[in-house]
Parts: sequence; structure tokens; C-alpha cells
Amino acid sequence: MSEFDKIYSDYFHIVYQYIYSLCRDANVAEEITQETFFKAMKSINSFRGDCKLRVWLCQIAKNTFYTYYDKAKKQQDVSVLIQPIEEDFEKNYINKETAYEIHKVLHGMEEPYKEVFTLRVFGELSFLQIGDLFDKSESWARVTYYRAKLKLKEKMV
Repeated sequence: MSEFDKIYSDYFHIVYQYIYSLCRDANVAEEITQETFFKAMKSINSFRGDCKLRVWLCQIAKNTFYTYYDKAKKQQDVSVLIQPIEEDFEKNYINKETAYEIHKVLHGMEEPYKEVFTLRVFGELSFLQIGDLFDKSESWARVTYYRAKLKLKEKMV
């Protein structure tokens, strides 16, 4: 088994769960997870070790998800013009728009707030797990998450 095969087998489920928590679609999560590992394989030599490998992989996954979401949003905008809008679809679209706006604000937020908020809300990780990822305490993760929420609220208003 090659080193990358071991990375793949060790981290596939973590990356998949993270992406699934963002999109709630098993097929999309599978596709983005595969794309994530493809990108990671191409750029494994650029991994500097500044963070844990799973954090690096989840960041690649997050960026891949944003790219996928932007493309899907553009395609959806075209289909909305073609199809009549149903009430349920409209509510769902508004929720997706709100989620998209949150992701845009998060994208511009500085670290570690962006990553802690993303891991807590979209990755559904506990504060203890988040603290472990950053080699910090659980209370550090709680405080950082709270500050990230405040920053997000300020920018969303």
C-alpha cells in the first residue's frame, strides 16, 4: 500500500462526512470527496505541515465545495428562468441563498475564526475535537467560535 493510499483510507470518511454536512447530498459528497483526494494527490508535495493533514484535506474539500456550489448556482439560475418556480422550490432557493451569503462572508473572515466556525457548524465537530485539531483547549475552541459568530453577525447586517 502506497503512502497516499494509506492517507486515502485513513481520511476518506472524515472528508466525506465534512462535505456531506455542507451539502446533505450523498452523490455530491462522494464526487467532491474524490475530487479533493485527486487535488491532494497532485499537490501533496506542497503540504508544509503547518496544520494537521486532516485540516489540510478539509480545506481542499471546502474550496472544492465552494467551486462546485458556484457552478451549481449558475446552472440553477438558468434552470429557474426555464422552469416555473414552485413555492417549495422558492423557499429552498432562499435558504440556499442565505447559506451562500454566509459562506461568502466566511470566505473573507480571517483564521482561525473561519475554520473554527466551519468545523463547528458545517463539520459538526465538538469543541473538544476542534481544539484538538488546532492543538488548543476546548475552551479556546468555544471562545473562538463565539467570536466568529459575532463577526459573522456584524458582516451579515
